[in-house]
Amino acid sequence: MCYGESEKTSGDRRRPPAFLTAICLIHLCALPALCGVKTKIDDEKWFEIGARVQGWYQSVSEEDADHLNDFMVRRAYLYLQGQVAPKLTFFAHIAGDRLGQEGVDSPGSGLGTGVSLRDGWIAFSPYDELKIQAGRMYVPFTRSFGTESTFALLTLDLPFTQGGVRAKGFFPCNVGRDDGVTVWGNLAKGIVQYRVGVFDGQQGTQNTQKSPRTAARISINPLESEGSFYNKGNYLGTKKVLSFGVGFDRQADLKWGAGRPTSDYSAWTTDVFFDHPVKSGAAIVEWAYTGIKNSQDYGDAKTWYLQGGWLLPKFADKFRLQPYAKYESVYRNTAADTKYAGGGINLFFRQHDAKLTFEFDKVLPESGSSERSKSIFTIQMQVGI
Repeated sequence: MCYGESEKTSGDRRRPPAFLTAICLIHLCALPALCGVKTKIDDEKWFEIGARVQGWYQSVSEEDADHLNDFMVRRAYLYLQGQVAPKLTFFAHIAGDRLGQEGVDSPGSGLGTGVSLRDGWIAFSPYDELKIQAGRMYVPFTRSFGTESTFALLTLDLPFTQGGVRAKGFFPCNVGRDDGVTVWGNLAKGIVQYRVGVFDGQQGTQNTQKSPRTAARISINPLESEGSFYNKGNYLGTKKVLSFGVGFDRQADLKWGAGRPTSDYSAWTTDVFFDHPVKSGAAIVEWAYTGIKNSQDYGDAKTWYLQGGWLLPKFADKFRLQPYAKYESVYRNTAADTKYAGGGINLFFRQHDAKLTFEFDKVLPESGSSERSKSIFTIQMQVGI
């Protein structure tokens, strides 16, 4: 693990050329992808174990700051899932995030130098229309950070407002998760999916009234269904998906700090996702809007993002290309706004199991903002199952 160092104008510290880093990552991505192992115990019991890893190199140029080169393990997940009886299953993620990122260290949350239980639940599924899931899991609210696997995204990472590249999520969570119970299912042969959950939410001095957190989401898929708990944000032309979603998230009587009043946190969102093959390629577009009241980091705000990509027709046997672009904005009621723009390209060697991504992002804060403008160039290598 390498920790990033600020670039100096003199001395021996030098930024490694990006093309050399890319060559190394391409070589590693060309190796065979990791394979999960599924073991059948008997006719009713089985388990599967697998792993997923994302390695990053980032070059960060920030206003009024030294240049930063940062190497990190963005995500390293070991998963275990299985069935112990008919309709009774379990799932667990042991995970580390941002391992080695400059200035990040929260071992209890699996950030910086530690690992933690990222997801862990037991599910009873008597019907496809009714599944009861208890434990630690995604909050059933947004599409991007509520249903999509972070190892099957169109872009390098989540939107900035949902905890993406060097950013914080707008909703209170433990790395996007919470502890509680979610009831969900697929109706009308998967055209409609619903999710409703009750969670701990914020605790301790931030929630002296011990109010629970409630969240819900419903999506409609008039083309092919997305019937699983984890969906993809990039189907690579293998499905015809058009999804319309709405969600809400709420917890009463929260006090974020000594200088802030006790008030209810609430947010609502609506989103559209389209992924469809076009001849031998595929087009993909995702858009979402969110209204927020009394969030920890954004206060009262509105956010939206738009991203789109094109899977190019196959012209080589060893890889495929997918360029993409994205734009995002945060409008704060009592503070300066921020815009984010970026784009990149995915190189797929074995779909999402062996992937190389190059992305360039600009952080564009409004004059008077506490944020500073940044240029961020990232190279990601991803392997897994």
